[in-house]
Amino acid sequence: MKPEAPPCPRSGEGHLRRVGVEIEFAAIAPLAAAGLVQENYGGKIRRLSPHRIKVVDTRWGDFTIELDAKYAHPDAKFVQKAETKGSDDEWSHLRLELHNRTRELIGDAVAGAGVVPTEIVCPPIPWLALNELDLLFDALRQQGARDTRDSLLYGFGLHLNPEVPGTDATTLLAHLRAYLILAEWLREEIDIDITREVLPHTNPFTKEYALKVLDPGYAPDLDTLIGDYIAANPTRNRELDLYPLFAHLRPDYPSDYLSDDLVKPRPTFHYRLPNAQLSQSDWSAVAEWNRWVEVERLAADPERLAERGAAYLEHHRRSSVTRWLERLKEWMKDS
Repeated sequence: MKPEAPPCPRSGEGHLRRVGVEIEFAAIAPLAAAGLVQENYGGKIRRLSPHRIKVVDTRWGDFTIELDAKYAHPDAKFVQKAETKGSDDEWSHLRLELHNRTRELIGDAVAGAGVVPTEIVCPPIPWLALNELDLLFDALRQQGARDTRDSLLYGFGLHLNPEVPGTDATTLLAHLRAYLILAEWLREEIDIDITREVLPHTNPFTKEYALKVLDPGYAPDLDTLIGDYIAANPTRNRELDLYPLFAHLRPDYPSDYLSDDLVKPRPTFHYRLPNAQLSQSDWSAVAEWNRWVEVERLAADPERLAERGAAYLEHHRRSSVTRWLERLKEWMKDS
């Protein structure tokens, strides 16, 4: 499968827009997964801690492979504080050893239980090269990686981080509106796993927020867009998480949500909705990218965006989501 071209294939700087990809799975430990990355893309393996590995200097940059559990890894602030006291401070040295060993044991335990996934965080890749990730996905599949559908305990996802085509409020608002309009169609196409529906990681936007944003009179500047988003979405657990983008654009914005350690500032949309489906041989990051491109196509067509936004407002002020999904399906057949 080939990646489809977005309406704006290049960034404002002229390079092909890039996409970060994050994939979660079970049954393959971080070190073994790092070996598969190295086999396919070169680079050197560096062990940062027992359950966090980097493969550096690949053709695209650095991959990070780790257990997706905060307490499986040494706390960076604790380690830095202990190390600044120097090796001559015996008590600090012992505390650091105990801390590192405890975190390693926690990682061993959660990895053995099989409920915490290994996660591969890929460096930003040009959208035109996304199908080259098929090499890695096929290798993980062949080595027995387990995905979302393998257990009711697995709520594993694939996240896409598409570089934004522009950072002005008008561009960002258009993409947010397009996403809100197409969200039900995306969920239907992806067939969100029941475990991920129950878990909070990909909660949909509220109807009230969607109605506010899609109102044709809503024309915020960037700070107003950010403030309204935070007020309506006091959580990172949205299917389209804009906190990393807003933290990048406004690093001094006065909000604890943007300064959270778990929010990684970057000039991208953080699209969290897709399942991880490594067990399906025809599934890939490209399949999810091509669905995402439909959002960008709608965002890039002001007339169609306004028309469908008006239809959304009319419908959701009086009708059910099920009938809206049927209308979306009709539109997508005609597009």
